[in-house]
Amino acid sequence: MRFGILEYSDWKERYNQKRLPVVNIGLVIVNVAVWCILELLGNTLNGAWIVEYGGMHPQLVLQGEWYRLFTSMFLHFGAEHLANNMILLAAAGGKLETAVGSIRYLIIYICSGLAGNLLSLYMMIRTGDYAVSAGASGAVFGMIGALVWAAIRNKGKFEGLTTKGLLFMIVLCLYYGITTAGVDNWAHAGGLAGGFVLCLLLYRKREST
Repeated sequence: MRFGILEYSDWKERYNQKRLPVVNIGLVIVNVAVWCILELLGNTLNGAWIVEYGGMHPQLVLQGEWYRLFTSMFLHFGAEHLANNMILLAAAGGKLETAVGSIRYLIIYICSGLAGNLLSLYMMIRTGDYAVSAGASGAVFGMIGALVWAAIRNKGKFEGLTTKGLLFMIVLCLYYGITTAGVDNWAHAGGLAGGFVLCLLLYRKREST
């Protein structure tokens, strides 16, 4: 089938490249809007305030409030926490959504965030070191993990990113988390692994024609 002088496969590829990553843009807007609303109503640096509006705490989750594994993904402790996550999400998420499609991208995002929160919950229960946890960082690390697989699948390069560059970014982010107080590194690790595995299952490389 032809569209003018373009083959259908060429037309489709150009369309996909120009398509806006609407899901990623929507996720950034939702995260920022939720933070703005909660900041106007109270103090997002207050752990008790975050818990009241859906932050994750092991005792509450174990009492049956499992929804907190999801709602906590859209809450942030202060403007700096929000900005760090949204900058990474805006930079990485759009490239991934263009590659895998909006529905698969949303699946990877949500499931990576849940994987990060589940690992964080498990480690807090195991160590007995309970704390309030919130943030999109598990999902954001899932995007980075997914991009690592996409780069590997494309012989080390993907959308201007390289496997080595992405791995270096991961090392820097994890080092920052380890050396900074109050960072949930288990959520990062769980999200990273979840995103990598999910992209392995869902991503299909576009064959050149």
